[in-house]
Amino acid sequence: MEGFINFLKPPGMTSHDAVGYVRRQLGEKKVGHAGTLDPGAAGVLPVAVGRATRLIEYFDSVPKAYRAEMVFGFATDSGDDSGKVLERCTDFVMPSQEQLLAAFQHFSGTITQVPPAHSAIKINGRRACDLLREGRKVEIPSRLVQIHSLRLMEVGKKHIVFDVECSKGTYIRSLCTDLGAYLGIPATMSFLVRRAVGEFSLADSITPEQLSELKENALLPLDGYLGHLPSYDLEPERLKAFCNGLLTHDRAFLNERHPAEDVVLRVYCGGQFVGMGHFDVENAAVIPDKVILRQG
Repeated sequence: MEGFINFLKPPGMTSHDAVGYVRRQLGEKKVGHAGTLDPGAAGVLPVAVGRATRLIEYFDSVPKAYRAEMVFGFATDSGDDSGKVLERCTDFVMPSQEQLLAAFQHFSGTITQVPPAHSAIKINGRRACDLLREGRKVEIPSRLVQIHSLRLMEVGKKHIVFDVECSKGTYIRSLCTDLGAYLGIPATMSFLVRRAVGEFSLADSITPEQLSELKENALLPLDGYLGHLPSYDLEPERLKAFCNGLLTHDRAFLNERHPAEDVVLRVYCGGQFVGMGHFDVENAAVIPDKVILRQG
């Protein structure tokens, strides 16, 4: 039993809980997920089953899309409305659409962000949120993240709804806090749903209840959601060599595609998914990284 499940995680379920649920439904121990979702958030959680767990790392580079609701008037230590209120303001004037769009422009592109301390980020091997619960002081270093797009969807009396497409490692809670600070009004995230992880979309996701009915029929192909990576067709006579970890020289690939640096590849042979490799520019060769095809 192997493949991916486009799982719709409901609010209140942790990503770890989701993995446990899939294990119980499929009777498969080897299960993992790509891209942690906060317990209070809902949406797309790609879950890998069986040998698909070996491919999770290849989703690191795919963009993620969210819809968030942000409330003005208070800020919390967690960045969402479940945290302790640190600042409150009741006599603010709601920003105009022009001011909101200007703020979105300011936070587009490469930005510096400090993730919330109430998160699963590891500090010396321990989750930051666990250290906080023990009463320890937590300092999380800033990081660079990519905000590919921000779209204003709704403006209310004290809140806005917006869509964001961003890179791995972006915290929407921190983005809401930073947007509020930029506009001069304390703000916090009050709702979050992940709409997509690469080609995994919310429209095609399945609920826990649907998974309990579909079981293994919910599994998607091993390579079905790796379309963001280029493919490579291996000559049949090189299949055994690839599966044994041997490189395949291909100067024609170098001359045709002109890669300036090493390229990660989905490798096929006769239309069958063989595994993952990369093209080594210096040696002009395809080098196996993960062999998926079972031989014999």
